[in-house]
Amino acid sequence: MEERTVATDRAAALSVDRRLTAAKVLQGLVVDLTDLGLQGKQAHWNLRGPLFRELHLLLDEVVDSAREGTDTLAERCLALGVAADARAAIVSRDTRLSEFPEGRVEDREVVELMTERLHTVSEAGRSRLKELGEVDVVSQDLVITVLEDIEKHLWMFEAHRPVRR
Repeated sequence: MEERTVATDRAAALSVDRRLTAAKVLQGLVVDLTDLGLQGKQAHWNLRGPLFRELHLLLDEVVDSAREGTDTLAERCLALGVAADARAAIVSRDTRLSEFPEGRVEDREVVELMTERLHTVSEAGRSRLKELGEVDVVSQDLVITVLEDIEKHLWMFEAHRPVRR
């Protein structure tokens, strides 16, 4: 990695290898959370249907959570001595989220789209918790806190799905 990307001269509690491993996991989540926030705003602006008001407000909450989570994890990267990267080209290239549809979107479709995206972010974070715990429990704890919020929103969007019998 370039000198601008990682600080190898830091007197940190973790070895460089452990910091790089933890930061790589965090970077992936920074990308996904950045994209989640952008897609949440896209849905917020273009939502239509009888659930408009309730989903409009819920989408703002998701966007706020995604932005706060991104900030928390990006700052942890910097504390580990590794530069976080959420430039548009990087987010577009590395996101695990499917592209959000263009134009107006019906409320029921937004429920399904956001449920899928929140689930993706949740699974991406959960699938890396063991690895994080082995290299940096502080980063693991931060991811758990971010996931708590993401999974609350997942539950709220799932509650808007029609009851299947």
